[in-house]
Amino acid sequence: MKVALGSDHAGLELKIYLKEELQKKGHELIDCGAFTLDKVDYPDYAGKVCALVRAQEAEYGILVCGTGIGISIAANKQKGIRAALCVNEFMARLARQHNDANVLALGGMVLGKPLGLAIAETFLKEPFSGGERHIRRIRKTMAFEEEC
Repeated sequence: MKVALGSDHAGLELKIYLKEELQKKGHELIDCGAFTLDKVDYPDYAGKVCALVRAQEAEYGILVCGTGIGISIAANKQKGIRAALCVNEFMARLARQHNDANVLALGGMVLGKPLGLAIAETFLKEPFSGGERHIRRIRKTMAFEEEC
């Protein structure tokens, strides 16, 4: 699976760990940065990752900042993106099953590396369940992009 990966400086350590571990499991990772601990702005990296997801150059995106909050907000401002901030595997599972989320947001300062990896693995392997009620809700939510 091809996954776009990005972080700001606060999420760099977890991003590097996820990249290494997910590559070991056979995933192809497109690292969009950041690459150093120099302070950067998370919207820049959300934009890079989401552009690859929208262009279908990556199946999914994973974004990491300090809490996951800022980067998830930035991602969700972009057309076609359904980013889910997840702090456990249950949330990741339902983000995919019910919301067909295409971007995962994580907090590098609030999650340990093993938990961050477990959440990412769950997100990547979980299929969208489909179903009329989930599809209807997603369509309604995505229609907001056209209204605004």
